[in-house]
Amino acid sequence: MSPENILQEADRLVSGDRQDSYKHPTHDYECTSVMWAAMIKKRYGVDVPLTADFCTLMMAAMKISREVGKHKRDNLVDLAGYARCTEMILELQSQTPDTP
Repeated sequence: MSPENILQEADRLVSGDRQDSYKHPTHDYECTSVMWAAMIKKRYGVDVPLTADFCTLMMAAMKISREVGKHKRDNLVDLAGYARCTEMILELQSQTPDTP
């Protein structure tokens, strides 16, 4: 049996362990978006409308920043995982009708 590549590992983690622990990424990152927006407002006095999918993209950017500093396989696995989380959030949003 060959070892998992980073995409397979990321999908297994996002769809398995992480989803079992944190549920669908929308739930976790909607909370994160509210917290980050509140922190930005408190520090800088600016209202920033953050969304769950934007938060996953910011987390991906953090992993890229870390990888630029030093290669670590985990950075690439997490980067792929955040891309998958973003996709899952956007898929759920496309299935959910907008409510007034």
